[in-house]
Amino acid sequence: MILKIYFGDNPVFICDEIPPVIAKYKRHPDTVFIDDMTHHGIKTLLHEIAKPVFHAGILYTTDMEQSKKLFRKHFTVIQAAGGLIENEKGDILMIYRRGKWDLPKGKLEEETPEEGAVREVKEETGLTEVQPGAFILTTYHTYTEFGKQILKETFWYRMKASSAQTVKPQTEEDILHVEWVKPAALNEKLNNTYPSIKDVMETVLRQPEG
Repeated sequence: MILKIYFGDNPVFICDEIPPVIAKYKRHPDTVFIDDMTHHGIKTLLHEIAKPVFHAGILYTTDMEQSKKLFRKHFTVIQAAGGLIENEKGDILMIYRRGKWDLPKGKLEEETPEEGAVREVKEETGLTEVQPGAFILTTYHTYTEFGKQILKETFWYRMKASSAQTVKPQTEEDILHVEWVKPAALNEKLNNTYPSIKDVMETVLRQPEG
């Protein structure tokens, strides 16, 4: 089992195996490998992450569930949900916020992740009719807010919406544009997005629809 958490653009893997994709990171001289899955080991990793040369981190464990709980204790955990919305032409709806292309998402309220994903999509894009679909994956990234270390856990869903609907950016959430992106233009947008959004896109491309 592998859990990937982004610190900025750099990944940290909590894993109980070392498949080729992680072995490649492990060979890099600026990857931090720790097999001491204790509070001390996690603090050591977090100290190394602050260094400019940090490339990636690997926390190797024999007990994934216990290790995930231990890791989460070092953060304030926030849950969010979002959607990858496709129209009848196969275009994907993206938003432009704070200098990056993104997918609509937001913090959960008193609701299920699917309900929250649909609500956030509607609020951030102006869509009024959205058809929820299959779960895609859960992404994790960290940031600092008011001096606290935040771990955001985001649940992603596929969705369908008609391109005939009017879209409108939620400017109070710093969204400047909402755009249907044709498949041929996706790479240009993905050159200016977050690594977790790339993971969502890549997972969808590998998944059969349904």
